[in-house]
Amino acid sequence: MNPRLILIAGPYRSGTNGDAALIARNLQRLEEAALHLYRLGHMPMIGEWVALPLAAAAGSKTVGDAISETFLYPVANRLIRQCDAVFRIDGASQGADADVKLAEELGLPAYRSLSDIPEVTLAFSSNER
Repeated sequence: MNPRLILIAGPYRSGTNGDAALIARNLQRLEEAALHLYRLGHMPMIGEWVALPLAAAAGSKTVGDAISETFLYPVANRLIRQCDAVFRIDGASQGADADVKLAEELGLPAYRSLSDIPEVTLAFSSNER
């Protein structure tokens, strides 16, 4: 199996009531999942890694403002169409549930457990490490 580009879907703002510390904790959980996927030999992707800089470049001042709203879900929607799979981490999130639904509609695997994601063994040259 070749490495897959896998979008990680999970809570970002859900359950935070806009609390920046809780939002940061949710992003940390997404990034911890990304590290696990990377160690399995895949290329992880988190929608916020793309959406937040785009929103900032467009003039967004805070997560959840009108400008950021035009990027967060649309970016995830576009990314899923470029990915090979979705990994849904735990936690209530309508956006993440929508990501999984779209992935399934597109015929992409939607993993819900790390143990379901196949490991890829990669051979690297000394210049690639």
